[in-house]
Amino acid sequence: MSRIPITLACWDYDRTRALADGTVRPEGVDLTYLNLPVEETFFRMLRHREFEAAEMSLSSYVTHLAAGGAEAADGLVAIPVFPSRAFRHHGVYVRADSAAEKPADLAGGTVGVPEYQLTAVVWIRGILADRHDLPVASVRYRTGGMHTPGRVEKQHLDLPSGIDVRPIPADRTLVDMLLGGEIDALYAPRTPRPMLTGGGELRRLFADARGEEERYAAETGIFPIMHVVVLRRDVYVGRPWVARSLYTAFERSKALTEARMGEVAANPYMVPWLTDELERTRELLGRDFWPYGLAPNRATLEVFLRYAHEQGLTRRRLAVDELFVPETHESYVI
Repeated sequence: MSRIPITLACWDYDRTRALADGTVRPEGVDLTYLNLPVEETFFRMLRHREFEAAEMSLSSYVTHLAAGGAEAADGLVAIPVFPSRAFRHHGVYVRADSAAEKPADLAGGTVGVPEYQLTAVVWIRGILADRHDLPVASVRYRTGGMHTPGRVEKQHLDLPSGIDVRPIPADRTLVDMLLGGEIDALYAPRTPRPMLTGGGELRRLFADARGEEERYAAETGIFPIMHVVVLRRDVYVGRPWVARSLYTAFERSKALTEARMGEVAANPYMVPWLTDELERTRELLGRDFWPYGLAPNRATLEVFLRYAHEQGLTRRRLAVDELFVPETHESYVI
């Protein structure tokens, strides 16, 4: 049988490695795996639809869907594969001499974000509003590049008037503005360079970020989803079976990584206490702590969709069942 050529743009993850090296081959598909940084993948797929399939920011996909983009001839549809997940309490940064000791202390201040619609930032704002007494509209948001000037929102946003979002000057960066006291905090998925060099100019707002993240997981059952996998609508409409084929292949690739992580005779990863860390994670999040599929992720997705709506990214609150193509809603039982 001839195979359908599909180019997939996705970052270099352990859970997708078997797809990248050809160990796992999607049924009926001749897959080309392009290992690209996530920001490049998102921009090229959203602006130019360069690939048949791609990793995609959950927030960007949700705003695209809510605006009716999926119904367009060049729209995007998704499968419930989540290449990236991350807790985000550690992504709130302030100056080392900041008077802020808790999120509520930022009320009335100005916060830098690379993009307002960034998935990590949506989670941070929602968590701080839900659990730490910092309403979304209680701070001003300034957008731009963290270390390089010129970053802009990937999609047009039509936000409520009560949310103050503006770009920083085109020649400035968020990190420089934070260091200079022009903004009070930074919400970001990447660690600011001054934190990596150990200069001591910045600190995390949550001193025990991991402790906060573990308490959040224990109390909510949520392991935040960052990215999904999308297909161009024309690819899906022409051959709907491709969606299920890719979904199954992602599942198989992840299963191989899970099995490899359990190897104890010769540790394949450079983490000395990997076995202990794996057990600690499973005790907190369950044995399948990185599930794909609709059912095991419904509660997490419902919270994100509420956040997206409350933060003005969607005019209506989407339902979880709208997110993914129907071929992936159910599992086959043999």
